[in-house]
Amino acid sequence: MFYYLYYLSEKFSPLNVFQYITFRVGGAIFTSLLISIIFGPYFIKKLKALKIEQTIRSDGPQTHFAKSGTPTMGGLVILISLVISTLLWARFDNRFIWILIFSSVYLGFLGFMDDYLKLVKKHSSGLSASKKIIYISVLGLIIAAYNFYEPPNPKYITSVNVPYLKETFLNLGIFYIFFSYFIVIGSSNAVNLTDGLDGLAVGSIIFSGLVYVVFAYVAGNAKFASYLKVIPVSGAGEICIFLAAMIGAGLGFLWFNCHPAEVFMGDTGSLFLGGSIGIISILIKQELILIVVGGIFVVEALSVLLQVTSYRIRRKRIFKMAPLHHHFELTGHPEEKVVIRFWIIAIILALLSLSSLKIR
Repeated sequence: MFYYLYYLSEKFSPLNVFQYITFRVGGAIFTSLLISIIFGPYFIKKLKALKIEQTIRSDGPQTHFAKSGTPTMGGLVILISLVISTLLWARFDNRFIWILIFSSVYLGFLGFMDDYLKLVKKHSSGLSASKKIIYISVLGLIIAAYNFYEPPNPKYITSVNVPYLKETFLNLGIFYIFFSYFIVIGSSNAVNLTDGLDGLAVGSIIFSGLVYVVFAYVAGNAKFASYLKVIPVSGAGEICIFLAAMIGAGLGFLWFNCHPAEVFMGDTGSLFLGGSIGIISILIKQELILIVVGGIFVVEALSVLLQVTSYRIRRKRIFKMAPLHHHFELTGHPEEKVVIRFWIIAIILALLSLSSLKIR
């Protein structure tokens, strides 16, 4: 909305700054951070009053029993801050912004219903795994089909850029629809699995978001895209506003979610945060680099897959407990140390991802 103040710049020249993405990125971060910081305590108080509290698995790390009774569904704070900030600072004529807002609200509502059934209605499993997969699949197929028929770049409808290699692409043909569908499914569930320690998931999302701010800005700038051999995507720069709002909201939430956490995000937050990052990778045609950008989430999801597969086939576990962060806890590493070390790895992966812009 603030972007349109630019049209008044002829009467008042300082308003000219509202046309610049870089200025609005700063505004979006600050706005969402402020909203989440100011209203966070109110949400936490309400969640406590409604007794929407985390239940702890009996077979989990013993140190986690102290977390019992901590309010959850705090992802609402992130979602509301993100949507409000995006609407204030983004352009309304950008299709990518509306795709991301719709997807975030859809996945946020799905996660909310799952948390609501578990914590309020006391249905032990919330939404069943099959129902959750079906509902996420609906969104994944919509996004996949839309991007197939209304591609970000018509020259590369079914092509995927191979990172670290100069102008190397994989043409997936019709299978690109299934490829992008699995990105949405995988990314939303991977972040959900990672959300098990104070600050771990939201901190890692912040680092991933920062990387994709750079990729989105480059893809949306024809000169930069040409120079760095990145697939140009008209209008992709505006995605930076959405990502900036996500980063600011995430930082605000981390203020309350750092150890010892005052609130957890629950599925309400983890599903839409993961799904949004996956969808952004599709919209800016940087799908494969997501494996590096979200390396923490990939490894966490793989640890669960390997654990389940190994137990079903061999009746033996590979890890003391999955996801991987619980394995390290059970081997004697304090929660804070596990989180900080995962953040360090996330930073290293972020730098490796950005290096792909020049290693081609």
